[in-house]
Amino acid sequence: MKALYFFKHCRSGLLAAATFFTVSVFAQQYPYNGLDNGMGNLYRLSNAKTRSVSAENFTGEKGKGGMADPKDRDKQNTANASHAARDLGQGWKVNPYIRVDPGRTFTLAEIEGPGAIQHIWLTPSGNWRFSILRIYWDDEKEPSVECPVGDFFCMGWGVYAPLSSLAVCVNPGRAFNCYWTMPFRKKCKITVENIDDSDVLTLYYQVDYTLTEVPADAAYFHAQWRRSNPNTTSDYTIADNIRGKGHYVGLYMAWGVNNNGWWGEGEIKFFMDGDTEFPTLCGTGTEDYFCGSHNFDHGGQYNEFCTPYSGLLQVIRPDGTYRSQQRFGLYRWHIADPIRFEKDLKVTIQDLGWRHGGRYLPQQSDIASVVFWYQTEPHNPFPKLPAWEALEAN
Repeated sequence: MKALYFFKHCRSGLLAAATFFTVSVFAQQYPYNGLDNGMGNLYRLSNAKTRSVSAENFTGEKGKGGMADPKDRDKQNTANASHAARDLGQGWKVNPYIRVDPGRTFTLAEIEGPGAIQHIWLTPSGNWRFSILRIYWDDEKEPSVECPVGDFFCMGWGVYAPLSSLAVCVNPGRAFNCYWTMPFRKKCKITVENIDDSDVLTLYYQVDYTLTEVPADAAYFHAQWRRSNPNTTSDYTIADNIRGKGHYVGLYMAWGVNNNGWWGEGEIKFFMDGDTEFPTLCGTGTEDYFCGSHNFDHGGQYNEFCTPYSGLLQVIRPDGTYRSQQRFGLYRWHIADPIRFEKDLKVTIQDLGWRHGGRYLPQQSDIASVVFWYQTEPHNPFPKLPAWEALEAN
């Protein structure tokens, strides 16, 4: 009897110990930080916390969404839809959007880290070149992202075009979406400035992010806008003065042509890590870099296309009245093939067409671009954005 009693109690103790050990290990183990999501790892559990900032929850705090009250209708950006919700009251879509007056800047999100932005959705009103998106990491004074909203989402000409890609999607109703992963360690701040001289910006938005541990080798996301109108040198600078270790991950271009014929013979060049006169990487033509061929021409017409990594998403054709020139929108994402640099990076593309006798024509196009990259901080300050007159798509 004593032996049986001893065996039963030992077995119970072992089971209890095993159960405690299993629960403890299970609670601590989740090494997956919730980043780098894909179909191949969606089943994995993580201790990452999902949060979202919008006009219905400015702080992203847990249990603080949809608290706007129609009674606060006199407070700016607190109950903007109070009239529509007046019969239903609190909790019924009282503040789904913000308004930003001309010349004012609004803070869309201010998030304490560590964590990562995983998705941004915006639906801006008005001229998309007149809304300036800026993102700051870890209390930096100079933004790491500074770009007109339209160009950031590949809509540089202010005209809607459907776009379906891995990094950016633009859906009907001017629904702008980006899926760039943007890690930060201490803090993330996102602002939008309305540089319009007369019209109020109405903006619905949502910033989806996760609070989680950030790997030591995670670099910071950057995006910079430039424009030459006209491009008098016929050698357009996409990016320059990038200093640090990082990798170039994408490009959007809004290209306005001011001459007849094929316009995209220019080569793209990547000068990296001390290159001077000649680059390390040199393309063979504009359409080749954007993963097309032979002028994007099939049957005597430009053919728009969107793929996960590249596309000619937009061709704006002359209409015989006020649209007098051809305008193009192109993107190339280096998601599968990032261009890595150790110390510095400069990117240019030639603005070349054709002239008499089979000669190249140095063009003077209207070119705007957004370059996307990751790098260590600190980064060099960006060139100052011009006033709205030089930003306007025309």
